[in-house]
Amino acid sequence: MAAIDRYEEIHRGFRWQVPERFSIFEVCCQRWAGDPARTALIIEDERGGCARYSYSDLLSAAERLAGGLRELGIKRGDRVAILLPQRFETAVAHMALYRMGAVAMPMSILFGPDALEYRLQNSEAVAAIAEGSALEALQAVRERCPELHALIGVDLVAGGSEVVDWAVLMACEADRFPPEKTLAVDPAVLIYTSGTTGPPKGALMPHQALLGNLPGFAASQNGFPRDGDVFWSPADWAWTGGLMDVLLPVLYYGQPLVGYRGRFSAEKAFDLMSRHGVTNTFLFPTALKAMMKAFPRPRERFDLRLRAIMSAGEAVGDTVFAWCREALGVTVNEMFGQTEINYIVGNSTDDWPARAGSMGRPYPGHRVAVIDDDGQVVPAGELGEVAVNRFDRQGDPDPVFFLGYWRNPAGTARKFTGDWCRTGDLAVCDEDGYLWYKGRADDMFKAAGYRIGPSEVENCLVRHPAVANAAVVPKPDPERGAVVKAYVVLTAGHVPSPELVEALQTHVRGQLAPYEYPKEIEFIDELPMTTTGKVQRRILRLREEERARERNG
Repeated sequence: MAAIDRYEEIHRGFRWQVPERFSIFEVCCQRWAGDPARTALIIEDERGGCARYSYSDLLSAAERLAGGLRELGIKRGDRVAILLPQRFETAVAHMALYRMGAVAMPMSILFGPDALEYRLQNSEAVAAIAEGSALEALQAVRERCPELHALIGVDLVAGGSEVVDWAVLMACEADRFPPEKTLAVDPAVLIYTSGTTGPPKGALMPHQALLGNLPGFAASQNGFPRDGDVFWSPADWAWTGGLMDVLLPVLYYGQPLVGYRGRFSAEKAFDLMSRHGVTNTFLFPTALKAMMKAFPRPRERFDLRLRAIMSAGEAVGDTVFAWCREALGVTVNEMFGQTEINYIVGNSTDDWPARAGSMGRPYPGHRVAVIDDDGQVVPAGELGEVAVNRFDRQGDPDPVFFLGYWRNPAGTARKFTGDWCRTGDLAVCDEDGYLWYKGRADDMFKAAGYRIGPSEVENCLVRHPAVANAAVVPKPDPERGAVVKAYVVLTAGHVPSPELVEALQTHVRGQLAPYEYPKEIEFIDELPMTTTGKVQRRILRLREEERARERNG
């Protein structure tokens, strides 16, 4: 029996409905709070604790936090950093800030001082909300962030008088002001992307970007929501993949979301999905690979209700694709997007057939094409750069777009060619409209599902006294897709040694996020350079690919 293909029918019937005024707070929190029995979040921790929160609980807490933040002087348009894991307070912080018209700036709790300091300084964030080690890291850089006048500690044990206790703010009266009447195009979120040829860039997202994500989200989750749907994903809510692909769309649809405050493991993933009756999930390919190896036949041990799996970040691969179908009874819907223009391409197996290895087709509401350097669409089968047009096939403005890079108009301008927004990813489009990923147009790469910007890691390495120059490239790895590898030129007086390798790794791990440190370091006399003095990372990348072929030979 031929697979259903309703793709053209869905696209022809789709039209954007974007109101002039739109608030993430209102659609993800306030509108559902009238039903006290409607569950918003189910939060577990590593110690076995579990708490359930209703949308009414979320609204009440957000209104109290908004009142407390207002007393601290936070106002509309202010940037406020959020460094929290998957927990109730994370959702509360987001909703409170959207209610006030402030800008939420989610950041990883794994960030080291260098990564934090740059983002806080660049954004001129006025406050930060954090717990544990993330709060300690914030305190370490606070003196160098003059605009940062308030630190708010969650589960505060001892933070000193300079840290405001979350519990104190939550004891405040609910915000006496009505929710800000934000425009759909007003800023809501500032997320920093990893830098490739320079420092990380802050992508400023409007409230309407959530609407732009919804057609792809619903499609990739096979018609979300349906009665009884429960969502869980290990994706960190600090990243676009966790915020725009999980937290906000699930709350938009008023469904329950399971959160876990702990380390990912294959057993824990299956255990959570089994006990909470999870029907929908977003799992990185690396997570799926770990789950496949740990439990080849999971349904023999776990009572699973999965009906949809979305995966993104890298290619799933034929083996995992087949395992999901056979062992889980679910065809994976692969998805492609990026912070600036998220959820634009993918699959939806209930409505059109997935092709293993393909990125999928453009989701409803998005006009996506493969273009050349001049912004012209290339013929089917030809290599080009994936791009999204500001207008959909109906001629209507697409709300998925970011507003621009924070205080970086030149970077924003480089992102566009006419009405086409360039992704930096190379692909081929076949005759049926399926896109096939071929690599990055720049040097960014993904390792174990994390996006790595070589420049930030290289800059950190060069700050070590033993390093004269460095280049970071992906080294192919069968388990994680790639690992971070650094080629290092030493300064005079230093010689290669295992101890120096360990010292450099520790140096990077202490300044950036743990996943950014080079798992392998190779010392080299000089780096390949262009005549204009730029490092030719491509040569080093090709060297690693050739070595991988020889190893697998």
